[in-house]
Amino acid sequence: MALSKVNFNSLNLTPTASKTVVFNSNNNGIEAGDVGGSLNLISTSTASSSATIDITSGLDSTYKEYIIKFINIHPATDSVHFLFQGDTGTNTSYNQTITSAAFRAYNYEGSGTPTLQYYASGDLDQDTDFHYMTGNSGVGNDSDQDFNGTMHLFDPSNTTFVKHFMIDTHSHGPSNYTMRFFAAGYFNTTTAITRLRFKFSSGNIDSGTIKLYGVS
Repeated sequence: MALSKVNFNSLNLTPTASKTVVFNSNNNGIEAGDVGGSLNLISTSTASSSATIDITSGLDSTYKEYIIKFINIHPATDSVHFLFQGDTGTNTSYNQTITSAAFRAYNYEGSGTPTLQYYASGDLDQDTDFHYMTGNSGVGNDSDQDFNGTMHLFDPSNTTFVKHFMIDTHSHGPSNYTMRFFAAGYFNTTTAITRLRFKFSSGNIDSGTIKLYGVS
């Protein structure tokens, strides 16, 4: 006997944290389906007059994409750049070869001259230096000045391809400017990247939080 009517009030269609309700492949029924792109918190690091913040665990083959969030990062020293580098776990030098491209967009309070341009000082060309995450004069250390943003790291455990990253950050600069910084590039290694280090170009990280997420 064909079913002619369904009482949806009697069905439990409540999604879970990792599932949603979708039509099946034949479009004649419903089933639980995977939800893409959910963030899974792996670790939280809080600075307190810290020389560096290091992520030394949690970057593995569990996820194909990781997101690092920077929240209210405040420097102890004025006019400093926020930097990062990676490591394969075989040493603690944090000196992987990086190639990247960078842009900046900024505007000073009351100047009326906003600018968007390629930022050659913020990229690397097969270099092992720490990579910029800020532009111009970096981050100010007045009480209301700080650094925030996001970094994406893709498939760091892959041993076939280089390790791509993308950066989108914002900082409040020492001369009262707003700075948006964009960069993308790759660690030029097929060895797994298992660690990340973050620091200012001079002085300590006075305060702030860094959160590591895996994207499922």
